[in-house]
Amino acid sequence: MKASSFPLYLVVLGCLLLVTPGAWSDAPPPLVGYRSLSPELAMKLVRRTLEACRRHGYQVGVAVVDRSGLLQAYVRDRYAGPHTIEVAMRKAWTAASFRTDTLSLAQETRAGSPQSGIRWVGQAMMVGGGRPIEADGSLVGALGVSGAPSGALDDQCAREGLAAIEDELNLF
Repeated sequence: MKASSFPLYLVVLGCLLLVTPGAWSDAPPPLVGYRSLSPELAMKLVRRTLEACRRHGYQVGVAVVDRSGLLQAYVRDRYAGPHTIEVAMRKAWTAASFRTDTLSLAQETRAGSPQSGIRWVGQAMMVGGGRPIEADGSLVGALGVSGAPSGALDDQCAREGLAAIEDELNLF
């Protein structure tokens, strides 16, 4: 088809669509907002999780990170091992980064699985005890627990700590 025989009204309509405001309404906004835990709620979560672990007789370290994986709150019980500081923070970082709990990740990334390569990510800690924190469907942070006799028990303490502040998370 020759350019001269192409209907002029289609060319004009096409140009108008390109310059009309709203024609690209599916474009993302230039700035985004997100929710984050307050320092007060992060500290409350650390305390409630520590209390849950103590009820079971475990001396642990508990870390809360923001949605980017940066440390927001931490506490180590008096007899928790020195390794619990790093391990709790890395579990929380992993849960925030991969947006899933580390107990599940430990299974999904075991040797020989197609996802096993993510175990080589620098901060990743594929051991139970890390849990993402969500409010209204959005990731707002993550929790990490270290020091119970197993990752599954660290995870149990983390779930109990999150349950203790669940009502406050649903206020968002």
